[in-house]
Amino acid sequence: MHLRHFLPNLPVSQISLLRLMTFAMPFSFGVWMALFNNFAIEQGGLNGAHIGVLQSWREVPGFLAFGVVFLLLVIAEQRLAIWSLLMLGVGTAMTGFLPSFSGLLVTTMLMSIGFHYYETVKQSLALQWFSQDEAAVQLGRLIAFGSASSLLAYGWVWLALQVFKLPVEWVYVLGGGVTIALALVALLVFPQYKSTVQQHKKLVFRKRYSLYYALVFMGGARRQIFVVFAALLMVERFGFGADAVALMFLANGLLSMWLAPKIGGLVARWGERRALTLEYVGLMLVFVAYAFVDWAPLAVALYMLDHVLFAMAIAQKTYFQKIADPADMASTAGVSFTINHIAAVVLPAVMGVLWLVSPTSVFLLGAAMAGVSLALARWVPARPVPGLEWQSPLWLKGK
Repeated sequence: MHLRHFLPNLPVSQISLLRLMTFAMPFSFGVWMALFNNFAIEQGGLNGAHIGVLQSWREVPGFLAFGVVFLLLVIAEQRLAIWSLLMLGVGTAMTGFLPSFSGLLVTTMLMSIGFHYYETVKQSLALQWFSQDEAAVQLGRLIAFGSASSLLAYGWVWLALQVFKLPVEWVYVLGGGVTIALALVALLVFPQYKSTVQQHKKLVFRKRYSLYYALVFMGGARRQIFVVFAALLMVERFGFGADAVALMFLANGLLSMWLAPKIGGLVARWGERRALTLEYVGLMLVFVAYAFVDWAPLAVALYMLDHVLFAMAIAQKTYFQKIADPADMASTAGVSFTINHIAAVVLPAVMGVLWLVSPTSVFLLGAAMAGVSLALARWVPARPVPGLEWQSPLWLKGK
């Protein structure tokens, strides 16, 4: 018997479940991210190279996300998402008690397996449960739910450190505990929903998805510059403490809550090609500015703009949904996460060493990566459908 039998007025549906899980994940991850750089440097005695290695290590489960396909032989997607959330929560809760490099290797791996397997399955479930007409808007709303959770997580970090003066270990414990509690609600309250289309339980690679694979690969490279080095810039160049980083993340959460649904609507109206073009032009400008910024308020503004541009990645998902076989959603979610993390596994460690010599070069390389993504985006058709997965951009048609 499910707990929902004792809570008859609780709304239960696929969308409600996605919203609950979308809220659960960022709380743990937000606490982990807000504290990680300061925790590693101040309590672990680590430097940029160590942090680069840890961030590469964190991305290994993403590189192995194709393994989700094989797990689906023994566990349903919905249950796998929930158990992954539980693992994320446990890994986060343990982090503060193991501040050494070896300890962080253990807790980071545990947290990361939960994070990446959850994100892989969530993408598959969302693209199966949302229709093409509503997908962009609904995905934007999910981002807003995630941003609200992140906002609360960053607010918790700031209050815990500045007001309650709690040891960092217990800040991590509550961060992981919230995700664990919400995952248990998802497990006990919601029924097991059956997929309308039986998903392939094997790895699927299709030539007609090649452009999507390329966009995803470059997206993984771009994400590392933001996640690892834009945040590290705030700590090393501008001396931000954990409380200041949490406040910056808090402002990001507020901005995303407001803008993400609007960006989803924009993608639906503009189409994927125009939305991706705007994202990558913006990223090129942001990364070049990162390379030379020497004023903290401008750096914060760039960080927030960078974060907002993340929401444009909705267009990658809706592009794939429009060209894909419905039975490929689960398999391709795993494959695409692996492709996304090929660069993610290598770049943080390599860039971490480069960072010790020239932080400016790291961001200029990020701008070049955004330029490659822009060129790829121009191959996306104005109206993608199966059989029309890409088309030559205008600058090539005259040749």
